[in-house]
Amino acid sequence: MYKTITKIVITICFITIYNIAHTQQNGNDSIDNSRGYIVKLGDIPENIEFNLIDGSTTSLDALKGKIVVLQFTASWCSVCRKEMPHLEKEVWQRFKNEDFILIGVDYNEPLEKVIGFKNQMKVTYPMALDPDAIIFQKFAHKKSGVTRNIVLNKEGKIVFLTRLYDPKEFQQMVDKIEALLDLN
Repeated sequence: MYKTITKIVITICFITIYNIAHTQQNGNDSIDNSRGYIVKLGDIPENIEFNLIDGSTTSLDALKGKIVVLQFTASWCSVCRKEMPHLEKEVWQRFKNEDFILIGVDYNEPLEKVIGFKNQMKVTYPMALDPDAIIFQKFAHKKSGVTRNIVLNKEGKIVFLTRLYDPKEFQQMVDKIEALLDLN
C-alpha cells in the first residue's frame, strides 16, 4: 500500500512539473498570463520622449491623434528579425499615409548599431534609441524579452499587446489597427 501511494504521489508530481514546464515553454503560463508586461489593455502610459536615430525627437503626447505602434526590438533578437519585414510591409507601408505611426524602439544598443540594423533589415519606419531599456521598462519587465508591439489608440490608450511573432496574433493586430483607422 505504501508503495502504491508513493507511486501515485510521484506520478502526480511528475505530471504537475511537466504541465508547468510545458505551459511556460509555450507562453501560456496560467499563473502569469501577462507575458512580461507591466501594463494592460486600457492603460494610458505617461508621456515618453523618443530620440529617433535621425536626430529628431517625438513624444507620446505629440503623437496623440494618431494610432501608435511601439515595436520593441534589438539587432540580436532573431524573432524581431523575423517580424520586422512583416511590420514594414503589412503595417508601415499599408498605414503610413493614415493617422498612424510605427516606431521601432531599439533595446539598449548604440546609435551606430541601430542604424546598421535598420539598414540591414531594410525597414523605413522610424527607429528610436532606448539606452538602458528605460522606455521598455515602462511597459514590461526588463528581462522579459523584447519582441513585442504595443498599440495605442488616438487618445493614447493601450488597445493591443503582442509578444513574440505569432502570425495569427500579428493579423489580429493589423485588423485592430485597420478598425481603429476606420478603413473597413
